[in-house]
Amino acid sequence: MSPDTTATTATTLITNDIVGLGLIAATLATVFYLSSKTEGFWKKFFAIVPALLLCYFIPAIYNTAGIIDGHSTKLYNPVARDVLLPAALVLLTLSIDLKGIIKLGPKLLIMFVTGTIGIMLGAVVSFQVMKLIHPATVAGDTWAGMAALAGSWIGGGANMAAMRETFNVDATTFGQFAVVDVVCASILLMPGLIWLAGRAEKIDARNGADTSAIDDMKRRIADYEAKSARIPTLTDLMVIVGVGLGVVGAAHALAAPLATWCAANISFAKQASLDNQFVWVVMLSTFAGLSLSFTKVRNLEAAGASKVGTLFLYFLIACIGMQMDLLSLLERPWLFLLGVIWMGTHVLLLYVVGRLLKAPMFFLAIGSQGNVGAAASAPVVAAAFHPTLAPVGVLLGTVGYATGTVLAYLTGLVLKWMAGA
Repeated sequence: MSPDTTATTATTLITNDIVGLGLIAATLATVFYLSSKTEGFWKKFFAIVPALLLCYFIPAIYNTAGIIDGHSTKLYNPVARDVLLPAALVLLTLSIDLKGIIKLGPKLLIMFVTGTIGIMLGAVVSFQVMKLIHPATVAGDTWAGMAALAGSWIGGGANMAAMRETFNVDATTFGQFAVVDVVCASILLMPGLIWLAGRAEKIDARNGADTSAIDDMKRRIADYEAKSARIPTLTDLMVIVGVGLGVVGAAHALAAPLATWCAANISFAKQASLDNQFVWVVMLSTFAGLSLSFTKVRNLEAAGASKVGTLFLYFLIACIGMQMDLLSLLERPWLFLLGVIWMGTHVLLLYVVGRLLKAPMFFLAIGSQGNVGAAASAPVVAAAFHPTLAPVGVLLGTVGYATGTVLAYLTGLVLKWMAGA
């Protein structure tokens, strides 16, 4: 990216990508600084408006107002899409502790898997229901936008962005589903779960739920935190960035020959997007991060690997926001009903399975947020039950990151078939 890079739109105020990068960085810094306030107006403001939403929409305002041209800038493609996204996937999955997850108990794992199935099933149910009551809602490339949203609700923002590129979702459609994401997940579901957390003890007693496993989690997690947490050194940060970007480089090197081979030797390669280099970059990065979780590299999480990955992710989110057309976001209000039906299916399935298992309310809540909220908000819901349980949210959230891309991809293929695309 050279200093003289310019946008093709003559009316755009900022035509230099480096200036645009500075604007995006300053915007993200301001949002995060204000959202960290513990009292006053900004604490109340961010209790209502999620910081994530602003990270999408402030850059969208820049684009809509003609301050920047998100379609011609190279900040998104190739910088954010081809480098930061796969690096975020690596760093957000390398800390998964599968042994630790198993020790959490079978009911929690069942509820987490139920939450995942609920998202996948909810996509199919909501698509079919809207096809019956308002076919225009699911016409065109809606199925692709739903695949991207499935990536967010099974995994997180990185998975959503990965699905956006995998299925070539239009920027405006992606923006519309970003709004559905925030309204259904952050404004409706998450506050509801936090409200239930304050009543969990009474609900569990009434349902006859066994909470002994939760007490054991509290003790085990407190011991783990005391042993592993450390202040990151410069070497730690260099290694974290080196691992992330090193895997990305290797993934790009392997993606081209793999895509070419698949195109030449697999008959359904095009239909399954196996001839797409970017799909292979995403898949290879995810599986590399998952493989590293079985090695000592996963100890980098104690030095903040997921925080660096999240930093990459927020730059990616802002760059996606730069391409949004805000004036068209409210043109499809029926999408919100689609999202409510989708989320309702997810919650209903969790409720039914939870009652059958007599699972504690915490298992239901974190089974949902481990998928929908991922590592970003799942710890918030977990901490609402007890502060020492926050890492459980992170743990299950990172599993969502690892599985979200593959499962959302499969969900997208089903939706594509249902849409006849």
